[in-house]
Formats: sequence, C-alpha cells, structure tokens
Amino acid sequence: MKNTGTLRVTTPTDREIVLTRVFDAPRRLVFDAFTKPELLQRWFGPRGWSLVVCEVDLKVGGAFRFVLRSPDGTDMGMRGVYREIVPPERSVHVESFDDFPGESLVTTVLVEHGGKTTLTATVFYPSQEVRDAVIKSGMEHGAAESYDKLAELLAPAEAGSIERQAGKA
Repeated sequence: MKNTGTLRVTTPTDREIVLTRVFDAPRRLVFDAFTKPELLQRWFGPRGWSLVVCEVDLKVGGAFRFVLRSPDGTDMGMRGVYREIVPPERSVHVESFDDFPGESLVTTVLVEHGGKTTLTATVFYPSQEVRDAVIKSGMEHGAAESYDKLAELLAPAEAGSIERQAGKA
C-alpha cells in the first residue's frame, strides 16, 4: 500500500491531520458515496479488505458502525456519532477505533468546481501522541488506497449506476 500522490496529507497543528483529494465527480455523488452503505461497501477500506459491517444512521445524533476485514481475516472496527450534516457539502462526526486509543473529531467539507469535488477531511485528535500513533499506523496509505477505490467508483462509467442507486434510496 502506498499513497500514489493523489491524496495530500498535512499536519497543520500538533493534533490534526488534514486529508485533501480531488474527485472527478459532482459533490452530491461524493457525499452519497460517504453516507450510503451500499456505496461505502464498494470502496471503503484498502484493496483486498472488505467492509463486513456497514451501519449508517445519517442524522445528527445518529451513529455509524464499520468493521473492515483484512485479507488474513483480521477485523478492524470503528464507530462514530454524527454531530452535523449539511448535504452535500459538510459533515462532522466523532469516531473511534475498537483497538486504538482516543476519539477524534472529523470535519469533512466537499467543494465542487467545474464538475470536480475537492474533499477536505480534518481529523482532530485528543493529543499529539494519539495523532502521531495514527500516522505511524499507516493511516495515510490505507486512506489513499480507499480514496483511489472511490475515484474508480466515481469514474464516469460507474457514475450512472451510483446516480440510479441514489435515486432509489
């Protein structure tokens, strides 16, 4: 796994990681891909991993629960609660991983320009130690691969099927 350069990762403060990626799709589709279980299951997680639990209660105060399974059968679980939802431009949630200390605050902003959407996810950690542990865990590479899979899903050939699914939901 590696960051192919399409994901920009910065650490503007000692408690933050900012992920930035441009997708060749309207922000409504990007927002749907982040919030609809049937779409999340198609891209969330590094290559070879599967999203075996994907529960989303998309409302302020609603929770989500994801469990990713690695190729060797190891599970990695995470959960969170939505604090703010402004479709299709912004969401804020807290999240924590089952086997990792601390809870983080994630603010995701989607800005569309010329049919492309820039995603900026700011993750705020309880301490620099937790942030640094996340960086050392390989999070950048896993996120980069996940976002590469999302870009493939959002490619024009697939976008029609996403729009049809979004219309059914």
